[in-house]
Amino acid sequence: MNIGRILLTKKSLLTGRTYFYLSKKMMKKKTKKESERRKLIRKRSPKEKNMVQKLYDTCKEVFANGKAGYVPPPSDIHRLKLVLDSLEPEDIKLTVPSLEFSSRSGTEDEAPLVTYIKLHECNKFSIGIFCLPPCGVIPLHNHPGMTVFCKLLAGTMHATSYDWVQNHQQFNHCEQQSGIRLAKVHFDADITAPCDASVLFPKSGGNLHCFKALTPCILLDVLGPPYSESEGRHCTYYQDFTYDCFSDVKEVKVEEDGTRYAWLEEKNEQFVVLGGTYEGPTIQI
Repeated sequence: MNIGRILLTKKSLLTGRTYFYLSKKMMKKKTKKESERRKLIRKRSPKEKNMVQKLYDTCKEVFANGKAGYVPPPSDIHRLKLVLDSLEPEDIKLTVPSLEFSSRSGTEDEAPLVTYIKLHECNKFSIGIFCLPPCGVIPLHNHPGMTVFCKLLAGTMHATSYDWVQNHQQFNHCEQQSGIRLAKVHFDADITAPCDASVLFPKSGGNLHCFKALTPCILLDVLGPPYSESEGRHCTYYQDFTYDCFSDVKEVKVEEDGTRYAWLEEKNEQFVVLGGTYEGPTIQI
């Protein structure tokens, strides 16, 4: 399982169904890089048609170490990114309009439920897909000792990520008294598919992140190693505050290079997702 608690299987959803459609207006104008990427996809050999199998095989090699805190060498990171960057929804049989979203909508205070489809999970890595309806949210959470690859396969979403600030003794008393911790904003912008995969590391690259779907979205997630309660890799959720909320830490400023900060507070709650069924190409383990 990934970062959320599975609530239902896809077959047990309510009767109403909303289908996922990709509008041409949602797609960016093809760049030269995108055109070259699609040419590579068209030139796939018959053995490479099952891109999910290729993704699994590559993950198995890249995460062979399987230990928390392990960061694959740059060559392996590049190799896995290339596979992810060549993936399309059709490779996983999430074609238009076959992708279904739950008709259950949230209340004014709750986002609609997100569907999670597990492709593979072992003690060294996991591969899964999040299907987010419009306004669907994956709340702010961490990835302790993990290297994570994220690939937006379809749609537009807003992504925000942070890294913990180290060696800030002058604010230690604030953390001890309020239970908050200082983090640096790594990324805060909208992203639209098709786009390159992003990578986060145990202590950098935006280890804590959250997503909000602006349109229906398909997000592929590769974790190495996956969360494990028994091994101490808990998924922790947070809420963020600006430093202005705390009168005694207003001396924290936005740096000249535009770097921003936020105070993150741990939230004692669960992220509930709907359990989807994987119906894509078979993975040979």
